[in-house]
Amino acid sequence: MAVSIRMRRAGAKKRAFYHLVATDKRSPRDGRYIEKLGYYDPVTEPPVFTVDQGRLAYWLERGAKASYTVAQLLCKNKPKEQNDPNQESANP
Repeated sequence: MAVSIRMRRAGAKKRAFYHLVATDKRSPRDGRYIEKLGYYDPVTEPPVFTVDQGRLAYWLERGAKASYTVAQLLCKNKPKEQNDPNQESANP
């Protein structure tokens, strides 16, 4: 089964809200999905984008392909790198 990570539309007319889901590539946009990974709310100011990084990594490791829109959102909203206390800093 070819798995795709894409957005599933929800919300009222003119108030779109999207769920980020892992789904079979052949299923319709708002059809059945395998797992919900997060959500995107473009109506709020600023837009809210939340994703479960662990589950997203799980699906990407298993060959799931992110849609163009999801890939753009993921690049734009990368999690901030945590400072590793074991790593030496460049500026002592």
